[in-house]
Amino acid sequence: MKKFFAWLVLIALLAGCAPAASTPSTVVSGSEQQSLILATTTSTDDSGLLDFILPDFEKAYNVKVDVVAVGTGQAIALGEDGNADVLLVHARSREDAFMEAGHGVRREDVMYNDFVIVGPAEDPANVRGMTSAADAFAKIASEQVVFVSRGDESGTHTKELSVWKAAGIEPSGEWYQSAGQGMGEVLTLTAEAQGYTLSDRATYLARSKEGLDLEILMEGDEVLFNPYGVIAVNPDKGAHIKAELANQFIDWIISVPVQEKISEFGKEEFGQSLFIPDSEPWRNR
Repeated sequence: MKKFFAWLVLIALLAGCAPAASTPSTVVSGSEQQSLILATTTSTDDSGLLDFILPDFEKAYNVKVDVVAVGTGQAIALGEDGNADVLLVHARSREDAFMEAGHGVRREDVMYNDFVIVGPAEDPANVRGMTSAADAFAKIASEQVVFVSRGDESGTHTKELSVWKAAGIEPSGEWYQSAGQGMGEVLTLTAEAQGYTLSDRATYLARSKEGLDLEILMEGDEVLFNPYGVIAVNPDKGAHIKAELANQFIDWIISVPVQEKISEFGKEEFGQSLFIPDSEPWRNR
């Protein structure tokens, strides 16, 4: 699945999202292929999940899914501006605010994984095996070991900030580096600095297969739970919004067969699922 750089995509979207767009909002057959703009997090793209599942949707519905992989904050902003049809994101408080403000018309649970604190094997802050993420962050801050933050208003960045708040710390100084990058890039920067960062487990495991010189040092705190939701953007944003197709995508991704496929993602390579299915149809199967 082709990954779009956000600024290039925004130019294309702004040029192509005029209300007079002639593309119908229903799925068509034959050679008349539609496109669906999916604004999502870097974790679903960097982990390889989208490459694993989206071709099935594209084939079944004769649709080209244009993926805009950015932080959750940026993905939500694309939805607010009417520059995406559907969102797949992971920051529940922001998702709820998006819905309450009327920017979205439908939200469904999709899956979850968790966040982990990763760092160098020598673990200079001595956080290995700790059970509290806030306490681990406090140790890193007290030792002033490099911590690389996403710094991009993503779901991961939102979670990181909540952990700092729980620790009673407002991080600052040379040791705290705000990258403004996606998860894959942040993991690379963290490895180069031999520092620490907060990562979703899926992206960390995917990158670890590429020789990433970082280890999981702290995991299991319930505050690091990481749920993902899918949202249909309000069609009142303009006639260009593919409302029906967005709902068909939601019906598809929360369906039991697709949830089953999500549950298999990563098992062969990593020995565990990188995402745990959690849609309502899956829970009620």
